[in-house]
Amino acid sequence: MQIKNVDLADIQTLQELSRQTYFETFAADNTAENMQHYLENNLNESKLTTEINNPDSTFYLAMLDNKAIGYLKLNSGSAQTELQDNKAIEIERIYVLKDYHGQKVGQFLLDKALEIARERDAAYIWLGVWEKNPKAIRFYEKNGFVPFGSHIFRLGDDEQTDIMMKLAL
Repeated sequence: MQIKNVDLADIQTLQELSRQTYFETFAADNTAENMQHYLENNLNESKLTTEINNPDSTFYLAMLDNKAIGYLKLNSGSAQTELQDNKAIEIERIYVLKDYHGQKVGQFLLDKALEIARERDAAYIWLGVWEKNPKAIRFYEKNGFVPFGSHIFRLGDDEQTDIMMKLAL
């Protein structure tokens, strides 16, 4: 597996991967209308282009045999969705294609996030994870993350609770 930094030339790959992984992860537990609303409004080309162009956000693709199988989005400074702490890095997204679950792709991406956070001399790294995603919560706990709060995430007309977790570096 390799890591590839995402730039605008990768926008179509990123959009397709983002939509597919989000749908695979959450469609079974949400309404079709709410999923469609999120995919159209949050993972469209324009929004992803804006995110890629933000100097405080970075995307990385996990590549296997020249195929994008997962991705990571990191935020620092004002790009962070909640804390906006200059001593912190936020993992906003880690998603892996369902066919590659259990193959350590998520760990590969998390390790990249931790490497970058340490290179940037961050005091801690943090994220939000849906309270109804016990597999992801266990994954982060296994990697040393601890809960420190919660926030509301809107998926269409549904208010969902994310557990905020962090890891001191």
